[in-house]
Amino acid sequence: MPELPDITIYVERLRAFTAGRTLERVRLASPFLLRSVDPPLTDAHGRAVVGVGRIGKRLVLSLEGDLHLVIHLMIAGRLRWKKAGAPVPKKVGLAGFDFAHGTLLFTEASPKKRASLYLVRGGAALADFARGGVDLLTATTAEVIAALRAENHTIKRALTDPTVIDGVGNAYSDEILHRARMSPFRQTRVLGDDDLARLHRAAIEVLTEWIDRLRAEVGDGFPDQVTAFRPEMAVHGKYGQPCPVCGAKVQRIRYADNEANYCATCQTAGRLLADRGLSRLLKDNWPKTLEELEERKRG
Repeated sequence: MPELPDITIYVERLRAFTAGRTLERVRLASPFLLRSVDPPLTDAHGRAVVGVGRIGKRLVLSLEGDLHLVIHLMIAGRLRWKKAGAPVPKKVGLAGFDFAHGTLLFTEASPKKRASLYLVRGGAALADFARGGVDLLTATTAEVIAALRAENHTIKRALTDPTVIDGVGNAYSDEILHRARMSPFRQTRVLGDDDLARLHRAAIEVLTEWIDRLRAEVGDGFPDQVTAFRPEMAVHGKYGQPCPVCGAKVQRIRYADNEANYCATCQTAGRLLADRGLSRLLKDNWPKTLEELEERKRG
């Protein structure tokens, strides 16, 4: 799922491409995409874009008349800028937003069709989409600490919970925790102020670095290749590859539909965190350290 750095670049480039331009029409290719009925989608036709922003991981195109198109890409949704009147792709296409100078295509490369589009009127209706999480880039450290301690969760879960932290998901939580040298399964209420302040500093560093990197990659174009797996990442998607800090192999834990990637040397003092599936299979034979794991592999 596109996270804060990706969404930030989407906002910037959508603003550059559409601000002040008239949205001529929206072509819906999937009946499951539009989740609102009042006002009707046709009310957006012929109105100029007066602002582009985000609410969490949702993109907002604000139109004349206090109308707002709210786009949630979910896991597999993507936006692409094409020439005016470009056809909506048959298999993955959800919608086309037509302007005189180009078309914004909305696609989703998944059969589950989780992406969504809403058209709402007024600031109050728009505010209903806010989940309440704090923005790591604008909140004070005290505000971040208070949000993380409001309930007791693993730090990995807290970072990816939109009611706690705004805009961060699985990929960048892995990167933030690695930068902070913190285990993903530490409990938020047992972490000290210094730990959480270090986590906040790491989050600002990681998110800012990636926003700058993506901004440089896209330049004056449009972000057509948005992915959660990038070669420059330290641990996310790097299972079995060397940690760029210490050289130890990156480990992972699978849980539910997600996984956490981490470096045992940098984050858990060399201790392996138990993968739920493998732990169930190996029981008491689960290796506790990297050394035990490597010895077992050699054996």
